[in-house]
Amino acid sequence: MQRKAYVPGAAVLLAALLAGCTGASDDGGSPIDSKGGDTGTTAVAAQPGKYRTLPEACGAVDHDTLDALLPGIGQLTDAAQQEQAYEGEAALTYDTDRRDGCSWKVESASATDHLSVDFERVVSYDNTVSDDNKAEELYSTQETAADLPEPAATGSDASSSPGGDAGTPSGDAGSSDGGEGNDSGGSGSEPTPSGSASPTQTSAALQPRVLDDLADQAFLNDKLSAGSSTARQRTVTVVFRTSNVIVTIEYAEQPTASGGVPDSEEMQDRARKLADVLAGKLDG
Repeated sequence: MQRKAYVPGAAVLLAALLAGCTGASDDGGSPIDSKGGDTGTTAVAAQPGKYRTLPEACGAVDHDTLDALLPGIGQLTDAAQQEQAYEGEAALTYDTDRRDGCSWKVESASATDHLSVDFERVVSYDNTVSDDNKAEELYSTQETAADLPEPAATGSDASSSPGGDAGTPSGDAGSSDGGEGNDSGGSGSEPTPSGSASPTQTSAALQPRVLDDLADQAFLNDKLSAGSSTARQRTVTVVFRTSNVIVTIEYAEQPTASGGVPDSEEMQDRARKLADVLAGKLDG
């Protein structure tokens, strides 16, 4: 008995449906995009930072600069000890292209000085965040943690000279019972030799502050240890960011004489000059 021939209608219908799903649109344009909204373009990854390596921290500060910041080096009579003092002590790091640091500590007849330099090259592991933006984020965290005071108002009521007394009314700078001024260390005023401004009455020019003329971003902090009968340590910190590298300089001095107070203007000037040198080394 012969089988009846049949038309494979089901197969024809299935083929038509498949063609409608994968074929061109009715107007002959491009095939229909099944993802609905995917333009087919790939997101562009964030740009890498400018710097791929770092300077050697212990070799980044020359002998002349160390002589200025650490006067005790020049007082060393033993050549081997002096050379060791110049070399500094390298920070422990596992990748000097990502982070490198060095520190120096030298005693002199009048004070003990300490200097440390830290380089950090920031790398973002997020393809949507550039190295520069990640470095800016980390720098901003440090600046916020420094808790810098609001910029002091400038005017005729404040001294324009760095060594002036911004916390004392005009004409009463020499008065021993004048009002307390601002102090980066947060302590009260103390008696000082005649003609000298109180170390706790820091002028507006020497207050902890943002630095507008250094690298992409920068700030300076200046702290004086709490008052006591012993010598008071002053620590000046400069932090700056250039592209994806953050540099931190910490310069501290503690006089050997009881009651001594390091000069804020002098220490800030030395730290600022070093910051300019290190910024130049990154660019050069």
